[in-house]
Amino acid sequence: MMSERPTLYCERGGDDGPSLVLLHGQSCNGGVWDGLLPLLAEHWPGRWLVPDLRGHGRSGHGAPYGIGVYAADVAGLLTPGEEVCLIGHSMGGAVAVALATGLFGVPVRAAVVFGIKVDWSEEDRAGAAAVAQKPARLFEAREQAVERCLRVAGVHGLLGLDSRFADAGVVEVDGQFRLATDPLVNAMGNYDLPAVARAARAPIHLLTGEHDAMSTPEMMRKLGGEVTVLPGLGHNLHVEAPEAFWRAIESYLQAS
Repeated sequence: MMSERPTLYCERGGDDGPSLVLLHGQSCNGGVWDGLLPLLAEHWPGRWLVPDLRGHGRSGHGAPYGIGVYAADVAGLLTPGEEVCLIGHSMGGAVAVALATGLFGVPVRAAVVFGIKVDWSEEDRAGAAAVAQKPARLFEAREQAVERCLRVAGVHGLLGLDSRFADAGVVEVDGQFRLATDPLVNAMGNYDLPAVARAARAPIHLLTGEHDAMSTPEMMRKLGGEVTVLPGLGHNLHVEAPEAFWRAIESYLQAS
């Protein structure tokens, strides 16, 4: 039986107009988009939403987890019938693909997705399932937990120990500290993302970084269409080079 939806944290901003939803990756939180928000204030002609997906950051925990569950949660944050554009990174990109099918009642105008791990071996899935069953590790010092948070999220060296991302990524428990992410989010299930992408009713624009070994152009092409490769960048385009990332996707969003 599916649990009641946990309370979701969601930041909102911008003016009246088209809505843009930014979806973070696994083990991250909405603070990962902070470098992009000033560009939205300057260039996006409507409002924006940045949720922490269930089990992440400032949102409540509540299994089961998976791209369909996340997609339903995001749909619940929107006004019924509200048209939206989506930007999704890694796991958040998979959620955006699911939303683009229309199965969750959200009229999606366009989805920009990047850095998605499309190919999962049986070894990958077994490893993720094993991580999901491990209890959350406790740290004596907050700095230790923050350091671990940044490494797990893949943004160590890109975001600081005093960033909003780090602040949202760690919680205190009886004088000790742990990552805010529920370990169970690692048990994502077995799904065929290319098949989901084929069912999309909205245009999906694909990007990756030149040095992103997790999400090569060949892998991303399995989702259909051409892939824009941003030179010199890795897995976290939106953190490494927010302005270059925005320039690469702005025309997709404006054309929708």
